[in-house]
Amino acid sequence: MRAMEYGAESGEVIILLHGGGLSPWNYRDEAERLKGTFRVVLPILDGHAGSDRPFSTIQENARALVDWIDARFGGQVLLIGGLSLGGQILVKMLSQRKDICRYALIENALVRPRPVTCALVKPVFSLCYPLVKLRWFAKLQCRSLRIPSSRFEEYYADSAAVRKEDMIAFLLENSRYKLKRTLSECQAKALIVVGGREQGVMKQSAEDMARVLGNSTLKIFPGYSHGEFSLSHASAYVQELLDLIDHK
Repeated sequence: MRAMEYGAESGEVIILLHGGGLSPWNYRDEAERLKGTFRVVLPILDGHAGSDRPFSTIQENARALVDWIDARFGGQVLLIGGLSLGGQILVKMLSQRKDICRYALIENALVRPRPVTCALVKPVFSLCYPLVKLRWFAKLQCRSLRIPSSRFEEYYADSAAVRKEDMIAFLLENSRYKLKRTLSECQAKALIVVGGREQGVMKQSAEDMARVLGNSTLKIFPGYSHGEFSLSHASAYVQELLDLIDHK
C-alpha cells in the first residue's frame, strides 16, 4: 500500500480515501489544514496512478487497507473518510471491522446496485477509453466533477495513467455495490454527506446508510454536485470533520 503522509507521526491518525479516477490530491488541501494537529494519511487506491496493486474488487481493496491499518497503526485509527469509490471502500471496511476507526466521514457513496449501468460499463467504456488520453475530454471531466482548474494537470496525468482494465474493474464494482448487514455492527460515529445536486439514487444511498448506521448523521449540501464538497470546499470539509470528532 502506497500513501502520502502529512503531519507528525505522533499525531492521531486520519485516513482519507480518494475518489475513483482521482488520486491523493483529492484531499491535499484538507491535509494541509489538518497536519498541524493530526497525522493525515492519503492512500493510493488499488489500480490508480502510483498504486502498487491492480484493482480487483472493493472488498479486496478494503481488506488490504484493514490489514495495512493493523500492521501500521495497531488496528484502529481516529477517523477514516472517503469519497465515491473511496466512500464505498470505507463502508466495506466498516462492515469488515466494526472498530477500525472511531469516526467515519462518508461522502457521496453509492450503495444501491445499478444493473443497467453495470451491464453497459464494459462495452461502452472499452470504446470510450481512448478519450481518457485526450486533454479536451479531461477538461470536460474536470468541469463535470467540479475539480478546480488548478488541479487539471494532475487530474489529466493521473487519469490517463489508469489502465483500461483497472478503470473497467472499479466502474463495475461501483455500479453493483450494495450494503452488507454487518454494517449495522459498526461502532464508529459517522457523518454521511451528499450533494443536493446529486442523482436521486445517491441521496437514497445516503438515506440507506443513515438507517443502517445507528450512530450517524446525514447532511445534504444544497447546490453541491458529486465530489464537490471535498474537492472544492476544503475549509468546510475540515470544519465538518472537526465537529464530528468534537475537536476544539
